[in-house]
Amino acid sequence: MKVYVLDANAVIRYLSKGPGEERVAALIHRAAKGEARLLISVINWGEALYTLARLASLTQATDDLKALSAFVESVAADEPQAEVAATLKFRHKMGYADSYAAALAMRTGATLVTADPEFAKLGKRLRVLALPRHSG
Repeated sequence: MKVYVLDANAVIRYLSKGPGEERVAALIHRAAKGEARLLISVINWGEALYTLARLASLTQATDDLKALSAFVESVAADEPQAEVAATLKFRHKMGYADSYAAALAMRTGATLVTADPEFAKLGKRLRVLALPRHSG
């Protein structure tokens, strides 16, 4: 079964109907049918919650993310994962939450779903399903 890690912007785009939301919706549909497994680090879940709360409300963001949890599995951050994430941040000058998404995808052999070009810094160490970048 194919495994995907969603970063915060993939979740935000899906829930706010942003560019690329149809690609995330297709992955969720596959997960619902048992054809794919979707993961998100709790660090990225928190980042998505914060951003979505700013766009709508904290209650709405929490409800939307809880509904999504039927298809997307949250993965807890532990000390070994924090070490890998911090190392990625240090070596590649990545955002801290982004480094958690990358660490989770690398650890699980998953494809990272993102619109963030920053992950290109990791080269072939990380498979990426790229969502469209914002225009303008």
